[in-house]
Amino acid sequence: MNEKYLYVYNNLINFTRNKELYKFLNRDDNFSDRLSLFLLHFAFFLKNFKNEENKIILQKIYDFNFRQLELSIREIGYGDQSINKKMKEYINLFHSMVSEIHFWDVLSRSQKIEKFSFFLTDFKEIDHLLDYFELFNEDLSKKTLNSYLKSVSNP
Repeated sequence: MNEKYLYVYNNLINFTRNKELYKFLNRDDNFSDRLSLFLLHFAFFLKNFKNEENKIILQKIYDFNFRQLELSIREIGYGDQSINKKMKEYINLFHSMVSEIHFWDVLSRSQKIEKFSFFLTDFKEIDHLLDYFELFNEDLSKKTLNSYLKSVSNP
C-alpha cells in the first residue's frame, strides 16, 4: 500500500466525518450517507487537481480509494456477489457526481442546489451542504496536490 495515497484517502475520510454535514439529515446517518459525502469530497478533489501533469497520480489515487471502499464493504459483511453489485453502483454514482460538478464554477446557486438534491435526497438543508462544499472547493483550489500527498489536512 502506498502511504501517500493513504494520506489522501484519510483526508477525505476526515472531511466526511465532519458532524456538521449530518446536522440536517432527516434521520441517523448510515454507511450510504457517509459514502455519498465521501464521493462528493473525492469528486471535488479530482475536479480541482485534474490536469495532464497529474493524470497518472490521480488514476492511482482513484484506484486506491475504490480499493479501500471495497475493503470497507467487505468489512460490513457483504458477500462477493453483493460486493461486485455494490461497487458497480458506487462507481456509477461517483461518475455521475463527477459529471455533474465538472462545470461547477459556472453554475448558479439554484443549479448547484438541484444537483446536490439529486445525490443527497435525505438531507433537508441542502443550502448548508452547498455552503460547506463551496468552501471545500475553494480551499482545494488554494492547495497543491502534493500538499494532500504528504500530510493529513484538518477538516
